[in-house]
Amino acid sequence: MNHKIGDFFSEDEVGQITEAVRNAELNTSGEIRLHIEKQCPEKDVLDRTAKIFAELGMHKTQLRNGVLIYLAFDHRKFAIIGDAGINHVVEAGFWDSTRDIMQHHFKQGQFVTGLVKGIELAGENLKKHFPFHKDDINELSDEISIG
Repeated sequence: MNHKIGDFFSEDEVGQITEAVRNAELNTSGEIRLHIEKQCPEKDVLDRTAKIFAELGMHKTQLRNGVLIYLAFDHRKFAIIGDAGINHVVEAGFWDSTRDIMQHHFKQGQFVTGLVKGIELAGENLKKHFPFHKDDINELSDEISIG
């Protein structure tokens, strides 16, 4: 079944999430995407996230500094992963601490807040290691990807 963004979030919530991505990317050459599905068709959420990462071409950024947040609503699973460029420079435990902050909000039913916080943290870390340059281009869409 094909899903649409309205199956998950209101128009206002979509705006908040998309704006968070755009704001996070203002000061970095890094790229952040969000992919949402109702169910995770694979046993391991990280395997699914890596597969979506590849399908979205996130490994094709020049500096290999893409970040994907994956959320499977019905299965209550999510993951956040970065490409080789960002994984090489972030401090140990960064993705785990980001996940924990997001999960805290998700457990309270605050999905938009959790996503925005995760996006902001990813953006802050990307900014440290991959600052924006005047000739940077937006290599990937800021729109939410739906599965």
